[in-house]
Amino acid sequence: MTMDTATSKKLEIIIPAFRMHSQSFKNVLDGISDEMALKRIDNKTNHVVWMTGNLVNCRYWIGNLLGLDDTDPNENLFKEGRALDESLEYPSLDGLKMNFADISPKVYQKLLQATDQQLDTPFPFGMGASFIKENVLNMIGMCIGREDYLIGQIGLMRKLLGLQGMRYDIDESIRF
Repeated sequence: MTMDTATSKKLEIIIPAFRMHSQSFKNVLDGISDEMALKRIDNKTNHVVWMTGNLVNCRYWIGNLLGLDDTDPNENLFKEGRALDESLEYPSLDGLKMNFADISPKVYQKLLQATDQQLDTPFPFGMGASFIKENVLNMIGMCIGREDYLIGQIGLMRKLLGLQGMRYDIDESIRF
């Protein structure tokens, strides 16, 4: 796997994490059936479809921060970590995988092209934390952190659903 060069040095930690999450996305969902993906443990956990949809929504969010006009087709279900609502119909896992495969290369290109000025643009996200500058760069960092969290949650669900833990195989054909 080659390392592409970003315009901004500020993304040197973000881009490898983004690419590793693309690998992990494939690996963590491997072997999870549509039926398994809708199971909740003791009616307390979110299901894998909800977790996956939120992860895909993070990709759209990053893209939008960087100027992409693409809209998550399932935004009404997942925007800003919307809570699971069992009265709603959720998309299939395959549909979410297709959304991920569509948006991720576009976001990756935008990450490579982002300038320091673009990343430093103020972006209020309402944290109110004195130690976090609310700008595009830090919002991207928050999204990457959310992806980490969701991949970990799906990894735990794999075990609870009786599957093996996530593999860390690298698929060199994934270029984003």
